[in-house]
Amino acid sequence: MAYEQLLSDYKQALATQDWHKVAPLIHQDACFIFSEGTYLGKAAIEAAITRTFNLIKSEHYAIKNLVWVCVTDLCATCTYEFDWSGLIDGVSEQGSGRGTTVAVNNDGVWSIVHEHLGPSAG
Repeated sequence: MAYEQLLSDYKQALATQDWHKVAPLIHQDACFIFSEGTYLGKAAIEAAITRTFNLIKSEHYAIKNLVWVCVTDLCATCTYEFDWSGLIDGVSEQGSGRGTTVAVNNDGVWSIVHEHLGPSAG
C-alpha cells in the first residue's frame, strides 16, 4: 500500500526538519491549508514549512487515530489527529489538532496533493 508508505515517509521526512527530504513527497501543484493560511504550489508550501522548521526546534510530530476514508488506485484520503511538541525561542511548547491528507498516484508515484491541518474539535 504505497499511499500508507508515503504518509510514513512524510512523517519521517518532517522529523528531519530538512525541506530537501520533504520536497520529493509533495505534488508540484499541492494545496496546503494551515491555521495561518493557504499555500498553493510547492514553492509556497516550502516557504510555509521552512518557517515552521525555523520556528519550532526539536519538533516531535505524532499522528493518531488515522482513518483512510477513501482509497482508489489513483488517490487516497485520510483523516487523523495530531500532536506536536518542540522548542520555540527555547521554551517548551506543544499543541494538537486534526488533519486531512490527500495523496495521488501519478504513474506509480504517490505524492501529497493536499493537506489541511486545523484545531481539534471543540
